[in-house]
Amino acid sequence: MQTLSHTQSTSRQPLLVPTLFFLGLVSTAVGSLGAPLLPTIVNVDHVSLADSQWALTISLLVGAVATPVMGRFGDGRRRRVVIIAGIFLVLLGCVCSALPAGFSLLLVGRGLQGVGLGLVPLAIATARDALPKEASGSAIALLGVTTAAGIGVGYPVAGVITQYLGLSAAFWFGTIVCGLALVSAVLVLPAGPERSTRKVDIPGAILLGAAVTGLLLVLSEGLGWGWTSIRLLAVTIGSLALLIGWVMLELRTPYPLVDLRQLRHQSVLAANATMLLVGLGIYPLLSFAVRFVQTPPKAGYGFGASVVVAGLMLVPFSLASFVASKVALPVARRTSPEFVVVLSCVVLLIAMGSFLIARDTLWEILLTMGIAGFGVGCIFASNPLQIVRGVTAQETGSAMSFYQVLRSIGFSAGSALSATVLTAFTPAGQVLPTAEGYSVAALVNIGILLVALALSIALARVGEN
Repeated sequence: MQTLSHTQSTSRQPLLVPTLFFLGLVSTAVGSLGAPLLPTIVNVDHVSLADSQWALTISLLVGAVATPVMGRFGDGRRRRVVIIAGIFLVLLGCVCSALPAGFSLLLVGRGLQGVGLGLVPLAIATARDALPKEASGSAIALLGVTTAAGIGVGYPVAGVITQYLGLSAAFWFGTIVCGLALVSAVLVLPAGPERSTRKVDIPGAILLGAAVTGLLLVLSEGLGWGWTSIRLLAVTIGSLALLIGWVMLELRTPYPLVDLRQLRHQSVLAANATMLLVGLGIYPLLSFAVRFVQTPPKAGYGFGASVVVAGLMLVPFSLASFVASKVALPVARRTSPEFVVVLSCVVLLIAMGSFLIARDTLWEILLTMGIAGFGVGCIFASNPLQIVRGVTAQETGSAMSFYQVLRSIGFSAGSALSATVLTAFTPAGQVLPTAEGYSVAALVNIGILLVALALSIALARVGEN
């Protein structure tokens, strides 16, 4: 019932961590391709800006359904097959999006790319099983920041390629990179651990998928439907009812898709709760920075930057998140992951405060993004350590997948909330919000991060008792 033989594990170790990191980086970078390409999609496929948003929404929808299912399928000897199949579907999605066959096929491709959201949890589970205990902690912390690092890579690369080679070229580039990741996975990934095969909770997967899909639809389409419209209220109530039904089912079934009883462990609850709030409070900063610097100065703010320069604003975010993974682990070992999460929330508050009061020059925004990247990197490195500490090895993939779903919901909710605030401060007949809109949005996010800080402190104190 143990994982891998010593000989097999040792022979794969030198390339295993780089391969797992590459898989996580590629899946996140490809998933982030849609955001900087929306204006180009509008022009190339002749769709409205609202319709183009589906290039982002559909990836989140598919990822929200696929991630927990992949986590459960991959918590045993099928893990290697699940990872390879996942990266192949992402590659196929890049091909579909690259073909000049219209917006519908592009959406199909973007949906397939959403499967990549389920790869990082399985990579973390692989590191836990295949590496010695003294090496697995640093690997898990490193893999935890691939989401942040991938965004910082995907945005500028997509911007450069699209500006000079066109929309299809960005996805063809993604196809090539996914091909390299697929070959690496086939050559390096070890066989999954020999554990007893568990049934997959198909009804639970359907209920969770429907509930999360409904909630993401509400968050994504709230502006278009109207926040008080009957349709939005009906979808919200229906989604919440499905979510309650899913919780009741998971607590009763002997083979749950996600073992919610794990949330009774203090560290697992702390990781999921704080991540949901942090995602809600800090993710909008990424879109703030990109949108703010591209705004023409005639609006009273902004720099009229190209999509390339706007994408480069996220490079400090990516680099700082990577550095943070190296800092967070030794600090967590000397203190606790909970202490690192508390410090991370303080750093993120500083970053959002910096955007509120210091955004008159490009270097100020670059500095802000670096601070934000460091805070996000610390918390992304610490949360997986908290979850791994609170669950068995057999539950790692499933637990991390549930965490990934909550992270996506936090990101989507934060994006929708900030968009609502900016829209409220957009004058009638205009397309650009006022500078005051960015300030109010930053204050709202500061308030959310303060709640995250208070919760992280409270949970850390409870864990000490």
